[in-house]
Amino acid sequence: MSQYSTNLTDKQWQVIKKFINTQERKRKHHLRDIVNAILYINKTGCQWRMLPSHFAPWQTVYYYFRKWKLEGVIEEIMDTLHSLVRKMAGREESPSMGIIDSRSVKTSHHVDSDRGIDGNKKVKGRKEHIVVDTLGIPMAVAVHEANLHDSKGAPKVLEKLEYKFPRLRKILADGGYQGTLGDWVARKFGWVVEVVLRPNECPSKFQVIPKRWIVERTFSWLENFRRLTIDYEFLAETAETMVQVACIQMMLNKYFR
Repeated sequence: MSQYSTNLTDKQWQVIKKFINTQERKRKHHLRDIVNAILYINKTGCQWRMLPSHFAPWQTVYYYFRKWKLEGVIEEIMDTLHSLVRKMAGREESPSMGIIDSRSVKTSHHVDSDRGIDGNKKVKGRKEHIVVDTLGIPMAVAVHEANLHDSKGAPKVLEKLEYKFPRLRKILADGGYQGTLGDWVARKFGWVVEVVLRPNECPSKFQVIPKRWIVERTFSWLENFRRLTIDYEFLAETAETMVQVACIQMMLNKYFR
């Protein structure tokens, strides 16, 4: 197989192969090559049917992508890497604070499900909701219609944090999350939603708000993945998995080279 910059190194493969049953049966194509193909598609934005012939047939690659998505394997890898990265950084496995934000992404013209119009951003598509820790490492991802207000879409991603992070106590948010969300989170999870607003003395000027820049930086990292710049997925859950794959790639490349 040709060497692409997206291919897993030996160290990276050793980290994630235990989540994939490599001994299940004999295969024509090695599962490492399948993972490399998925990473290539996510990074380059390549269509499934345009996958280079160096990889396994696109039908085989898509079969495993869908299988691992439905079985929760990709999400499990993301969660485990998050814990490993925090331990490598000298932190507790479970963060005590998360930072939430969203961005609206335009969908392709052929996508007709799970999309809406974000009237504020003037974007017709879907909204990616993420929660990150203070290292900027994603803790959870949710994708939904762009016309759903931040305060209404936040529960979709916050519910994914339950039972995963026992030390979690606070969620940092911007002004879009004001309202009844804080009361709902306090009742359901016992967490505090702290809304950080821009200082009143200069509301029209750009300012770096403490901690809030961390989640914005994570979104800038995600922009390096062409598959995520425009949402081509028919289903929102598939788009969500693609964001999870990007998060896995970021952690592998940053901490496991």
